Amino acid sequence: MAEKARIAVFISGTGTNMAALLYASRLEDSPYEIALIASNVAGAGGLDLAKLEGIPTFVHSHKGLSREDHDAAMEAAAKSAKAEFIVLAGYMRILSDGFVKRWEGRILNIHPSLLPKYKGLDPHARAIEAGDSHGGASVHLVTPDLDSGEVLAQAKVAIAPDDTAEQLEARVKLAEHQLYPRAVADYVSRGNDPDYLYSKVCELALALPETHKRDSHGSPGFRVGSEKSGKFFAHFSQQHHGSEHIAILVKTSGMDELLDLVEAQPETYYKPAYYGASGWVGLILNRPGVDWSHVEEWLERSWRAVAPARLTKLLDAADMF
Repeated sequence: MAEKARIAVFISGTGTNMAALLYASRLEDSPYEIALIASNVAGAGGLDLAKLEGIPTFVHSHKGLSREDHDAAMEAAAKSAKAEFIVLAGYMRILSDGFVKRWEGRILNIHPSLLPKYKGLDPHARAIEAGDSHGGASVHLVTPDLDSGEVLAQAKVAIAPDDTAEQLEARVKLAEHQLYPRAVADYVSRGNDPDYLYSKVCELALALPETHKRDSHGSPGFRVGSEKSGKFFAHFSQQHHGSEHIAILVKTSGMDELLDLVEAQPETYYKPAYYGASGWVGLILNRPGVDWSHVEEWLERSWRAVAPARLTKLLDAADMF
């Protein structure tokens, strides 16, 4: 089983969603563990539960501090706990843009509405007032714009004809406790999910001019040119030939470069069986901190190595604008 992702949970109150995340993390197949519970409120009820369950805690009041200074203290605690992700669970602070950008793609939040509806405050009352048939909850990535990041998962909750905001809120809270642990688990483990990794590679590879998919030796590949005479510029490898890696195989300039890459960065590159003899290097995808812009650069470079000159000139012209 892959090593569990370490998450820091930020709270400001009773921590019921934190508790749901915590107890879900104790299940045998959970892909994450809670490394820290951090709060801006010394009396937050969730801290008592964290201490009872043996989870490290951190408290730092925001009073008298700039947003940036308080965020820096919380961030330092998360880094000290070796957290890879931050999960907000009733954290009543808007994070500074700098903090969010540094943790881009690694901060999750849950909001009690079916986003993009009813961002911000009073979502239950607004849903009832609008005559909606359902309220609900959304797990999303945190961006500098409030409640506007990519929605990862949602749960719908029916609205009764005579519902009050308080009654709807109570039922949505139950749904949140089911939704949040599942969404966090799915998100932190997708770096080891072959389907997710393949979909990301497809998105990047097929964005290059005149490319198409074609299987080769039992694994998906990508070619440039016509269906009849196209040439392969990348292969997707899902632990083939006994390898532990999920990778994209791309063309190097030759064996010297391949061996230099593997020797200098063995956590990123490897020499694949069969393809390696022809100068293809394996760019490992199932590892922490994959830089997809780096993957994109390798795909374009490999594409350029076999693409007709008319296509490389077309891409060069497009890059000028």
